[in-house]
Amino acid sequence: MKSTTPPNGHMPQRIAPEREFAMCFTSTPRGARLARRLVSHRLNDWGHPYTTSVNETLSLITAEFTANAVRHGHIPGRDFHLCLTLADGAVRVEVTDTCTEKQPPPSPPAADSLSESGRGLLLVEALADNWGVSPRQAAPGKTVWAELRVQQQGHPLVHRVAPEPTDVDLLLITSSLLRDDHGSRPEDASHGGRRQ
Repeated sequence: MKSTTPPNGHMPQRIAPEREFAMCFTSTPRGARLARRLVSHRLNDWGHPYTTSVNETLSLITAEFTANAVRHGHIPGRDFHLCLTLADGAVRVEVTDTCTEKQPPPSPPAADSLSESGRGLLLVEALADNWGVSPRQAAPGKTVWAELRVQQQGHPLVHRVAPEPTDVDLLLITSSLLRDDHGSRPEDASHGGRRQ
């Protein structure tokens, strides 16, 4: 980690965010994929278009954290929580799961060249300006977080054209993203999951 988790186990106090997105997701590969997509969409809305390094970097970090929450932090019947904030020139992504037993190592282990896994936290270490692990507040579990310092690009935050999305808007976006998955529609199944 580029910074150590405080000895008392509490995350440092942060100033109120300029922008925030938070949502619970099912602890499944599909939930992890949806979380990554929604982070990318939200960053685009906040002035960091899809093809910028900020959007791509934070989407990759989110993919790693959510995949780990599903693979290593999964407890049957429990979801994981994602929180994305923009405050004081930094974007922070947090993924919280309910598993306390499996903690990420303080520093990523060297990758085995023959292994097909184990490189994700090395990527996070290389890409994030800061990252760490903290105990989940008020419940069992942990929060893995990363921060990336950013400069505002694209449309400014203060001149938002569209109003903040409502719960209905988020549900519509979520359902459209889920329909975009290969093989997720009944008509795809008849063609072996391939689209025509």
